Amino acid sequence: MDCTRPEFWEVRYRASRIPWDLHGVPPALIGYLKRAAGSGTVLVPGCGSAYEVRTFSEFGWTVLAIDFSPSAVGRARAILGPLAGAVRLADFFADDLGGPFDLVYERTFLCSLPPARWPDYGRRMAQLLKPGGRLAGIFAYGEEKEGPPFPMTDAAARDLFQGSFRLAEDEPVPASDSLPLFAGMERWQVWLRA
Repeated sequence: MDCTRPEFWEVRYRASRIPWDLHGVPPALIGYLKRAAGSGTVLVPGCGSAYEVRTFSEFGWTVLAIDFSPSAVGRARAILGPLAGAVRLADFFADDLGGPFDLVYERTFLCSLPPARWPDYGRRMAQLLKPGGRLAGIFAYGEEKEGPPFPMTDAAARDLFQGSFRLAEDEPVPASDSLPLFAGMERWQVWLRA
């Protein structure tokens, strides 16, 4: 099955085969929100179970979380209860998501895409973020392998973001804060939109 199609993810969510699900909010995000100034609008693409929606909301952000798997959206809405309205069934690349956003939160979305789709991701992020906006989150780095996940290299990141973004933060995520699938591969990064 093609991982760029909703059906690929739908099968996994229906069978609860979701080893990328942290069942909570990464400590790196909480730390970032505590030290970041202000709030605004945030997009969470490929939101999966969307645990982060509650955290963003508690910090005063207006959140739109999207996924193109109906089962993922149903799961997220059930988890979020009163905040379920923040989750929408949508295709990141094809649908009108509104915006521009102050922040886009990344966690396991980019690495779910084959490298051939990364330029589309970079262009779409540049469209969706306000000038000075932030693409912030946890990015997977490592050896190229058959995925998903598809980790990237420093050179791939430079190619992907050059011209539209500038790297402002880059810290390794402790293995104790990662799932086994991602241990030793994750880095908290903030990319500023030019």
